[in-house]
Amino acid sequence: MDYFKGRVAKLLVDHFGDDVRRINHALEVLRHCENIAEDADGWDYEVLVASALLHDIGIKRSEELHGYNNGKTQEEYGPPIARELLSGIDFPPDKTARVCEIIGNHHSPSRYDYVELRILKEADRIVNRREGD
Repeated sequence: MDYFKGRVAKLLVDHFGDDVRRINHALEVLRHCENIAEDADGWDYEVLVASALLHDIGIKRSEELHGYNNGKTQEEYGPPIARELLSGIDFPPDKTARVCEIIGNHHSPSRYDYVELRILKEADRIVNRREGD
């Protein structure tokens, strides 16, 4: 695992703590993103890694506030949390903005035509199907 990927994975693990299911889900989504990206053009490695690992980062906050989470609440609570976490590792602001737009759109019809968003959606669907979600 490269240094950048390790730093973002640490953010994920620190955020979810002992919620191994959510951590494993994100790692599996990242694995599929990397495989799918092999056949894609024009994607940014750091944006894809951060988006994949942090795509469900809003779940914890949603469950704390509402006792549940869904796609809408994940998209609402995820971007501000991701922005805060990524700022802590000096991730470039332009890439942070893109990651936040991706996280805020990964369950909705796409408002953005980002190749990383398309890759993430496909990878998340694959993993969710396998997990039975």
